[in-house]
Amino acid sequence: MSRAMSAYPALRLRRTRAHAWSRALYAETVLTPADLIWPLFVTEGQGMEEPIASLPGVSRWSLDGTVARAKEARELGIPCVALFPNTPAALRSDDGREATNPDNLMCRAVRAIKDAVPDIGVLTDVALDPYTTHGHDGLLDERGYVLNDATASVLVEQAAVQAAAGADIIAPSDMMDGRVGMIRAALEAGGHHNVQIMAYAAKYASAFYGPFRDAVGSRGLLKGDKKTYQMDPANAEEALREVALDLAEGADSVMVKPGLPYLDIVARVKARFEVPVFAYQVSGEYAMIEAAVAAGAGDRDALVLETLMAFKRAGCAGVLTYHAAHAAKLLGA
Repeated sequence: MSRAMSAYPALRLRRTRAHAWSRALYAETVLTPADLIWPLFVTEGQGMEEPIASLPGVSRWSLDGTVARAKEARELGIPCVALFPNTPAALRSDDGREATNPDNLMCRAVRAIKDAVPDIGVLTDVALDPYTTHGHDGLLDERGYVLNDATASVLVEQAAVQAAAGADIIAPSDMMDGRVGMIRAALEAGGHHNVQIMAYAAKYASAFYGPFRDAVGSRGLLKGDKKTYQMDPANAEEALREVALDLAEGADSVMVKPGLPYLDIVARVKARFEVPVFAYQVSGEYAMIEAAVAAGAGDRDALVLETLMAFKRAGCAGVLTYHAAHAAKLLGA
C-alpha cells in the first residue's frame, strides 16, 4: 500500500473542494482581466464595422470604433490592446513599403488610441504580411524565398515609425533571424528607451491561422507557405534556442504562438528562462470554441475561462485572445 493511500481517511483531498469559498482560497492559479491582451483589427473609413465571417463575434473597426474598443478595454480592466491593420489593396506592394509609412493605418490607429486613452497599452505587430501583395512576412527573391536580412532592415523601419506614433510594445511576428537585436538598437538610437519588445520567439507554421488571414485581407494572396521561416510543429528544443536568441538580443518578453496546441512549449520556456512568457490564442482556436458553442457542444463562458486558465497554469504572464472582452466581463461579474 502506498504512503498516500495509507493516509486515508485522515487525508481527504476533497475536503478543500467542498465549498466555493474554499476552492477560491486554495486555487493555485488566478486569472484576472489584467492577464489579457485584446487583439483589434483596424480598417479604413469612419463609423465602419466589418464583421469577419470566419471569426463570429469579431469585426474590423475604423479608427473611431477602434478607439471605442480601447476605451471599453480600459473600463473592463484589460491593460493592453494589440493592433492589426487591414491594409487597402491599392496600398499593398511586393515590397510592403506601406509598412514604413509614418501615416499608415497602423500608425494613425496608435495615435488615435494614445490621444483618447493614454493610459492603456498599445502593442503593434511588426511583419510585412498585411502590406504585401504576396501575403508573406518578408521580401521575396526571384525564387519566392523570403530574404532574411533585407526583410529585417524593412522591419526596423516599420518598428521605428510605430514607436514614433506612440506604440508601447513592438511585437515582431515575422520570425526573421536577428531582427530583435536590430530593432532594439534602432529603438535605443531613436530615444525610445522604454518601448518594449515582445518577440514572437516561437511562432509555428500552423494550420490555426486561417481566420486571421481573412481579418487582415491576406487570405488568397499567400503564394506557397511559411515553413521556411516559421517553426516546424515537430520541434520543441528549437523553440528554446529561438527564445534564447531573442532574449539575448534585447526582447523584454517572448511569445509562443499558437496557444493551446503548444502549452508544452510555454511551460518549457517559462521553466528554462524564468522570463515573462505570453501566448496567442489564435484565430483558429477562437473559431473552434465558437463553432462548438454554435453546435451545442459546450458552454461559451466555461470554455473561455477554462482555456484561459490553462494558459496561466502553464506559466503565461498574459494571453492575447479575441475573447478578452467577454472573459473580462465574466471575471468582473
